[in-house]
Amino acid sequence: MPQIEQLAATYSSQVFWLLLIFGLVFFVIGKGMVPKVMETVTMRDKQISDDLAAAQDARAQADAEENAWRTRENANRAEAQALVAQAKADAAAASDKKLKAAQKRIDKKLADAEDRIAEARASAAAEIEDVAADAAAQIVKRIAGIEVTPAAARTAVKEAM
Repeated sequence: MPQIEQLAATYSSQVFWLLLIFGLVFFVIGKGMVPKVMETVTMRDKQISDDLAAAQDARAQADAEENAWRTRENANRAEAQALVAQAKADAAAASDKKLKAAQKRIDKKLADAEDRIAEARASAAAEIEDVAADAAAQIVKRIAGIEVTPAAARTAVKEAM
């Protein structure tokens, strides 16, 4: 076969060109392009790690600010609750004071009313005694025909009542 016979004649030139191309590719890509690509990858990795570190620092700062905010908010909430409790206590004291004053006025009116009722009761009892004494004197005069003095009639009515 003629192709196999040619192989021995062209074998050395093919190996030469193969080594020349691979050498050229090695120096162009291996020594020229790969270091630049590796440098870019290294810079990219460094940039990513720097960005991650900055993000971690920002997160830590945000957490610290959030904790400070929560502390302030809790203090403000406690202060507001204290103000509300104080306002409730003040309102309860004022309400209690008003209730006591109103109770005093009611008690005074009640005492005055009881005094008036007692006076009216005493007056009514006195009038009843006078009417009863007069009626008893007249009944005794009509039934028994005896004349009774008003003082004796009053004494008799007081004993009966």
